[in-house]
Amino acid sequence: MTHASTLPPGQTATKKFPVVGEQEPSPEALDLDNWRLSVDGLVERPLSFTYAEILALPQSELVADIHCVTSWSHFGMRLDGVPLAVVLGQAVPRPEARFVHFEAYSPRRHDTSLPLELALADTWLIHGRDGAPLTPEHGYPLRTVTPSRYFYKSLKWVHRIELMAEDRLGYWERESSYHNNADPWPGDQRFVSGSLPPDKLRALREAESYVPYRGPRKVVVGADLRGWEPRTRDLGDLHLKNCDLREARLEGADLRGANLSLSDLRDADLRGADLRGADLEGADFAGADLTGADLRDTFLSATKFFDQDRQARIAGMRWEGGRGILEDQEAYLRRSA
Repeated sequence: MTHASTLPPGQTATKKFPVVGEQEPSPEALDLDNWRLSVDGLVERPLSFTYAEILALPQSELVADIHCVTSWSHFGMRLDGVPLAVVLGQAVPRPEARFVHFEAYSPRRHDTSLPLELALADTWLIHGRDGAPLTPEHGYPLRTVTPSRYFYKSLKWVHRIELMAEDRLGYWERESSYHNNADPWPGDQRFVSGSLPPDKLRALREAESYVPYRGPRKVVVGADLRGWEPRTRDLGDLHLKNCDLREARLEGADLRGANLSLSDLRDADLRGADLRGADLEGADFAGADLTGADLRDTFLSATKFFDQDRQARIAGMRWEGGRGILEDQEAYLRRSA
C-alpha cells in the first residue's frame, strides 16, 4: 500500500531537512582513502567496497517522502545513490538470511536493522541530495534511506552491512524504546509501550533527587506525569520521551540537557525554566507558559508552540541557536517576540 504525498498520523510537513540524531561521524568516515563498506554475514560472497567503487555502481535517483519520528515529514526529497538490492545481489544472500543489520562510523557505534525482504524492496545507499553530495551532518559520505519507515531506520555513515538469521535491535530501539517496526502509517509505532510500572512511576513523581534517573541509558518512555510538581528543580539531563507532562509545574526548573522529545507539555508552567541544550524535538508546548524561559541551543525540529486552540506564552523567552524549528513555528516565535 502506498501513501504518496500524504501525512502520516501526527506528522507536520516541512520543506526543511532538519538534522536529527548524531551530528558528526567518527573520523574514519571522512577518510575516503581508507573508507570501506563491508558486506558480510550470511552471504555467499563477502564484499568490501571502496568509496570510488560505490560511486562506480549504476547510479539512480530516489524521489522519496521522508518521515522522522520527531514528527516532521519532507515530501519529494530527491536523493542520489544505489538501491541496496544492487549491492546485495553481488553478495548473494544465503537462504537462511532474514534480516539486515547496518553499522555506522559513529562515536556511539550507531546501528539499525530491517527485515531482509523490506530492505531489498525499499532501502537505498545514498550519497547525494539534489545532485550535490550530502553534508556530513546528514550522513556523508554514505547513508541508508528506507522511505517506508521512520527515519531512525535510515543510518548515517554506514560502513558495514551484515545479513543475519535472527534480528538484532538497533541503537534507538535498545536505548530509547523506539518501535522496531517503525511504520509511520498505523500511527502507533514510534515507541513501545510505557517503560515504568505503577510503583516506579509513583517513585519518579515523588523523588527527592533525580540523580538516579539521569543519563542517556535511563530513558523514561510514555509516563503519565500530568500535573507533576517535582520536589526539586534540579531536573537536568533527564530523558522523558513521549511523556504526558500536561499542566506540569516546572517553573524555574533546571532542565539543561534534558530530552523531552515528543512529550506533551501543553499548559505546563515553565516560567523561568532553563532548557539550554535540551532535546525538544516533537514536543508540544501549546498553551504552556514559557515566560522568561531559556531555550538557547535546543533541538526544535517539529516542536510546537501553538495549535488551533492555544498559544504558548513566550514573553522574554530566549531561543537563539535553536536548531531545526519548522517554518510555521519559527514564524510564530519571531512574530510574538
